Amino acid sequence: MTETQGRTTCERLLDTDQLLIADGGMGTLLMQRGLEVGGCPELLNVDEPGIVARIHEEYVDGGADIILSNTFGGSAARLAHFGLENRVDELNATGVEVARSVAVDADRPVAVAGSMGPIGELFTPYGPLDRDRALALFGEQGEALAGAGADVLWIETISSLDELSAAFDAAAKTELPIVTTMSFDAHGKTMMGVSAAQLGTWALERSRLPLAIGANCGIGPEDVVEAVRAINEVAPAIATVAKANCGLPVMVDGKVEYPLGPVEMPPYAAKAFRLGARIVGACCGATPAHVAAIREATEPGRLPLSASPE
Repeated sequence: MTETQGRTTCERLLDTDQLLIADGGMGTLLMQRGLEVGGCPELLNVDEPGIVARIHEEYVDGGADIILSNTFGGSAARLAHFGLENRVDELNATGVEVARSVAVDADRPVAVAGSMGPIGELFTPYGPLDRDRALALFGEQGEALAGAGADVLWIETISSLDELSAAFDAAAKTELPIVTTMSFDAHGKTMMGVSAAQLGTWALERSRLPLAIGANCGIGPEDVVEAVRAINEVAPAIATVAKANCGLPVMVDGKVEYPLGPVEMPPYAAKAFRLGARIVGACCGATPAHVAAIREATEPGRLPLSASPE
């Protein structure tokens, strides 16, 4: 863990009054660079670490202050789909190590976030997942990420408060700071009916506050920005994250494409920052060019909060 006086790089970045940039999509670029449809992204941390490292490098070069490890599907439950459930420690630790190797070579502080995505099963009574099993799955992954040197555990794309609570409680045992984001749709709620305001209330009820909370994935920038607005109305003291999809994917000539390019990123970033987001990045469909456009929108940027773009 990269620390000064007991605080991680991510915490120290948030201690400043700077607007922070997170990275964009990982899976999008892995697919472009050889990951087969239905393949395991996390396996590339071991089999093709150079490809993963290069993606991290491009995001840092584009201006990202925070890069997420290639471990979104790193729980034993998700790795079991590929017969890799016994390699949780290896694949998650290597994912952090690859990202860390890029961060330490950067010309400025760059935080490494250990990405933890949903388990992929519904909680009881809607599905087979119960709290004890969720705690075990998230706990195993979180320990591997923390042990490898993540600055922060980044729980993302969650739909239910039951799963979010289990992930958060398991991650908290590592004593690392925690960021949590949920995925909201055009109706302002997650797939399981959770609103952005409810996420804010949930965060305030924790005995230990998250480092940041917010929205990722979803339908596109407008819905993420509205979620930021709602979260900040409830929990203005907690840093907020906006990490939007580049719209909904479409098939063009047999290939998946996203409708929003880098040119659409500056208005999204400016509005998100104006409504209180401290960290803005992008999600599915986003490339280093999208992140660079977000960075350029805040230049000479890294603007103090008092000068957030209108």
